[in-house]
Amino acid sequence: MIIAFAGALLAAVTACTSGSPAAEQPSGQNSSSPPSSGAPTSSSAPKQLALALTPADRAADVAPGEPVTVAATDGKLNQVTLTGQDGRQVAGALSPDGTKWQSSEPLGYGKTYTTVAVAQGAGGGTQESRSTFNTARPKRQISLSVNPQDAQTVGVGQPLAFYFSSAVPDKAAAERAIQINTTPAVEGAFYWMDNNEVHWRPKEFWKPGTKISINAAIYGKHLGGGVYGQEDKRSNVTIGDSVIIRADGGSHQMIVEINGAVARTIPISMGKRGHETPHGTYVVMSEHTNYVMDSSTYGVPIDSPQGYRTPVAVATRVSNSGIFYHSAPWSVKQQGHSNVSHGCINMSTDNAKWLQSISNRGDVFIVANSGGPALQSWDGLGVWQIPWEQWRGGGKR
Repeated sequence: MIIAFAGALLAAVTACTSGSPAAEQPSGQNSSSPPSSGAPTSSSAPKQLALALTPADRAADVAPGEPVTVAATDGKLNQVTLTGQDGRQVAGALSPDGTKWQSSEPLGYGKTYTTVAVAQGAGGGTQESRSTFNTARPKRQISLSVNPQDAQTVGVGQPLAFYFSSAVPDKAAAERAIQINTTPAVEGAFYWMDNNEVHWRPKEFWKPGTKISINAAIYGKHLGGGVYGQEDKRSNVTIGDSVIIRADGGSHQMIVEINGAVARTIPISMGKRGHETPHGTYVVMSEHTNYVMDSSTYGVPIDSPQGYRTPVAVATRVSNSGIFYHSAPWSVKQQGHSNVSHGCINMSTDNAKWLQSISNRGDVFIVANSGGPALQSWDGLGVWQIPWEQWRGGGKR
């Protein structure tokens, strides 16, 4: 792209002031006499124009996702072009004051580009500078998926999860490439669950109505060890109502709060002895109807004494290890009185339908007094199991 600007001539204007010379003359000195002495004055020499082109001439292995820039000191840019080896010009934009230019589209991998800049100095005269450089050839490219996806409305417990297709050598570079903006602003941090999975969450649950903008700009960014990002991912997300569900294995009751008010109390049945439901703060992952509960999905064969394959009308997943809340018409008599499930939270079909109708992915599901082990932070979206001070440490960086 060619950016051209009209030069401007600046004229210096000297202003005169008048006073009362007779009143200012020393006694006995004629006001028309010239000064007896004085130091000669001269205008300072104009500063010299300087141009800085980044990348510099002959630079190699340039990350194509980083911007190309031109900066003028003591002058303004008249024209900037950035041209690829195929002759196509790369788009760019000039700053309002005319002193900086930056490319506005990414470059290609393994290509040669030339930047040419022409500028005019503040004291007159022009200068041209150019830079020819080569972009990197990746040893490997990695892709990325993001949860939640664009245009989704999610609950107040939803973390922002980023799944890379393989291990990320330079995790700090990956974090820099992922831009997260929220309205209103919140305090938040990244935490690496593994070498290819990082989550970002706020210090506390989101406020309802929060707007989240995610720009995972990994294309062309060096992520360490010759690994580069393959494609950017964007997502704009809205936080919905605050739905917090509190299930108590001691009372066999579940309280559903919507925006801080109790909306319903539901009789439930949790995991029986030997299958106790893990306690802790879960996040709703997915919602299903006409779903088949299959014990083999978490390692218990269907034909074993504890195995099962049971269709249910309503099921909502809250962990990867097989914990759901779901309709269970066969245990209605025990709901509210005893725990008889294989670990899931049983309730009537009507209650399960109602709960799913007011719920979203990302809603908070808290299990207490179940007699089971603690929910593991890596199981599903168990990010709230990690205390904030530990979370800020970044995990497996």
